[in-house]
Amino acid sequence: MTALLLALGLAVGTNAAAPDRILVMPFENPQRDARLVWIGEAASVLLTDSLRSAGADPITRLERQQAFERLQVPPAAALTQATIIRIAQIVGAARVVLGTVQMDHESLVVRARVVGLESARVVNDITERGSLDALFQTFDGIARQMSPAPAAATAGAPHPPLAAFERYIKGLLAETPATAIGYLTSALTLQPAFDRARVALWEVYTDQNDHEKALAAVKPVPADSPSSRRARFLTGLSELALKRYDDAVATFKSLADGSATATVLNNLGVAQLRRGASPAQSESAVSFFTRAAQADPDDPDYVFNLGYAFWQNRDAQGTIYWLREAVRRNPADGDAHFVLGAALAANGNAVEAAREKELARRLSSLYQEWERRAGSEPVPKGLERIKNEVELPHAQRVDATLRAAEQNDQKHLATFYLDRARRLYAAESDREAANELRRALYLSPYLAEAHLLLGRIHLRNGRVREACDAFKIALWSAETAEAHAALGEAYRQVNNLTAAREEGQRALALDPALAEAKELLARLNGR
Repeated sequence: MTALLLALGLAVGTNAAAPDRILVMPFENPQRDARLVWIGEAASVLLTDSLRSAGADPITRLERQQAFERLQVPPAAALTQATIIRIAQIVGAARVVLGTVQMDHESLVVRARVVGLESARVVNDITERGSLDALFQTFDGIARQMSPAPAAATAGAPHPPLAAFERYIKGLLAETPATAIGYLTSALTLQPAFDRARVALWEVYTDQNDHEKALAAVKPVPADSPSSRRARFLTGLSELALKRYDDAVATFKSLADGSATATVLNNLGVAQLRRGASPAQSESAVSFFTRAAQADPDDPDYVFNLGYAFWQNRDAQGTIYWLREAVRRNPADGDAHFVLGAALAANGNAVEAAREKELARRLSSLYQEWERRAGSEPVPKGLERIKNEVELPHAQRVDATLRAAEQNDQKHLATFYLDRARRLYAAESDREAANELRRALYLSPYLAEAHLLLGRIHLRNGRVREACDAFKIALWSAETAEAHAALGEAYRQVNNLTAAREEGQRALALDPALAEAKELLARLNGR
């Protein structure tokens, strides 16, 4: 078994320098012109397409949507500058494009400003005029002016008819599924080869759990379409949802033969695991999850899936090894803690097993229900994690240097990183402080003070759910009055006043002089 683990061992990857990625936000419509409501989103889509064709590296719309979801920002909300900057940081952008669209008689006036995040300065300010009928050409012209390498520009995919494109954008913006389906179907009636509309239609049907219609929407996308790979990936997701596991294996295997990305390999492993392939086969779920984790060693989902596949293969030692790696990468992963606890129990380590399951229960009441329903199988089926291909860049990566540091005094080194994080936090350099805390937690996953400080960073930046998880882990690792008070404040901010009061009272019971707890209870009492 040791030889197998060494053979599967993953080095912690070193990050290449981040590319100069560009986030194009939807443009504003300051005149509230009804004719231009859809053009704000169209501006982002068209300029992103044109920048990519001109050799730049823009953030995709799906990445932007994921950032909105992570920050719990409604898609149609008017955003502050601070929120826009936070979205740009999440997606790893170095520059942000902001703009306006308005009519001047019969001319469309588009103003685009490129803001460098590091300098917080406008580095490019472009104004273009054109008719509404020349919408595509207008944004192609803007992209050429802001592209870092205009000489390398290549022709992009041909544009659909403007009427079809308008219906496509309105389908993306529609507030109800029925309206979205109507617009997207109309776009495809006008232009049956408009494959992006087929992909958008797949998303609407999938959100409605109508996987048969979703599959039918993307099946016609031809192999020579620019949307072909995306459509085949979505086909595989629909086949997984419909439990057509043989078809899903074939679909993802074909994609992997073309380009073995981590997401494709991961989903191939999921399909293989669900159809019950023998672990003795050369291409088992374990082998696919291993390749996914090797391609992206810092993603906790791939490592979790690898550990979970070992559990399904009744290999407790392999499960323990990989799930410990999973909780290193994401200490708030309740599923990983629960399955790790089950594997430790199966391996005869009752004390550690109880510790892991207790932490899982602190993170969610779901695990108590799992334990009540457990029969012969202490771990539920179907916990493997599917990827949707388009993923945000990891907010933080674990430095390769930490691997060598394991040979040194890890506790001392973790304390060193924690000290640096304290200073950075005091200077309100939250991003850098979080970097140092993640290094400390890599070396010492249950370092209570590191989790407490990470929770304070999350709370200061409005990520209340993440803050609650961090505070719970801090309390589980070492109960302190400060952690109870911090968790109470997080509960107060989500209006869970009963839980907030309980945490504040527990903090005062541990430390009657703690000002933070007194202030919390005073706020709760309306003083």
